Amino acid sequence: MNLKFKNIDGYNYNEAINLKVKESQEGFIETVSECLDEAKELSLWRPVGIYDNNKIIGFAMYGLWKNEGSSGRVWLDRFMIGENFQGNGYGKVSFKSIINKIAKEYKCSEIYLSIYENNTVAIDLYKKFGFEFNGELDRNGELVMKLEV
Repeated sequence: MNLKFKNIDGYNYNEAINLKVKESQEGFIETVSECLDEAKELSLWRPVGIYDNNKIIGFAMYGLWKNEGSSGRVWLDRFMIGENFQGNGYGKVSFKSIINKIAKEYKCSEIYLSIYENNTVAIDLYKKFGFEFNGELDRNGELVMKLEV
């Protein structure tokens, strides 16, 4: 694996929006197209493609909500591996890489994410990397998890 992250722009927009999760996962995450629309509306979001060499295999979106907490909160808002690439170890490796990227980029001590309580596969992944439920719900009613970095 030779993973890297690329900002989504005019050059890779179409390949990014063609990424899909498995049908059974569709209720857990917005489409990449919806994520990119949200990123256009809220400039705090940073959408990135996850690449193995030059092939896009996943998508993530993260950013700093300045109006949360005393100095803002850094959120990993979206993370997905395309359905054709799941089951090959990409999830664990790319999740670790995106966490490291976010921590370095923001020099933060905490990273937050939210999740549906029935998304047990993702919850197990996040817990393996040290995320814990903090007892909060986000504005959409999803459970909030926090990682101390």
